[in-house]
Amino acid sequence: MAIKKVKPTSHGRRFQEYATFEEITKSKPEKGLIKIIKKTGGRNANGRITANYRGGGHKRFYREVDFRRDKENIPARVAAIEYDPNRSARIALLNYADGEKRYILAPVKLSVGDTVMSGSAAEIRPGNALPLSLIPLGTQIHNIEIQLGKGGQLVKSAGGFAQLMAKEGRYATIKLPSGEMRMVLQTCKASIGQVGNVEHENISLGKAGRKRMLGIRPHVRGVAKNPVDHPMGGGEGKSSGGRHPCTPWGKPTKGYRTRKPKSSDKLIVKRRK
Repeated sequence: MAIKKVKPTSHGRRFQEYATFEEITKSKPEKGLIKIIKKTGGRNANGRITANYRGGGHKRFYREVDFRRDKENIPARVAAIEYDPNRSARIALLNYADGEKRYILAPVKLSVGDTVMSGSAAEIRPGNALPLSLIPLGTQIHNIEIQLGKGGQLVKSAGGFAQLMAKEGRYATIKLPSGEMRMVLQTCKASIGQVGNVEHENISLGKAGRKRMLGIRPHVRGVAKNPVDHPMGGGEGKSSGGRHPCTPWGKPTKGYRTRKPKSSDKLIVKRRK
């Protein structure tokens, strides 16, 4: 994938950059693999906003991507590489030998006509999925399971890859893109290779309107609000807040830990910070 810069014919166009989409081979999604997901606007079932600054955005169908890779030892041919508006990565349409069709994340070096497979009989090639116990050390992997059979939860965005560092007992040690070292059961599956669309992180949206098309509304600074809306709001003229930076609910930010401990934390060998 390459990035195309636009001629600065106006202020809105001056900093815009686009993907060339040269790897895309099919413009419309597979009808049997799409569904409609209703937009929430950041609101929960009671109608209250629980995720701020969300709303609007372009209409889009959800593509049902196979993160489980549970169709084992049946070869599939890559029929197309498609654009997915719901994620930064590209997706690949697979035609299985028994006639079923599924989407998977398209890794680097996967192209139309290639054959991919999931299961213990699969080779170590981009797009194939195997248990961690059968993957050689040092291999780049993505779409990694944490719980057996739940489907991939780690390393699914464009350009991402983890590295298999060690195997000991029931667990394999994986180095994640954040730098975190984590142990995962060797029976869990992972896909081989680096997630495609590597240049995605270098794209400049260039104008506020493209952010709105993604469903992201303007993010207002706390010091720009009124005292009724934010602890750092108010003051005559420009005020720097007069206190340590905090959230709208008064909890300190910038380094204050709010993450609740999880049962899987004991499997973290080295934290990302």
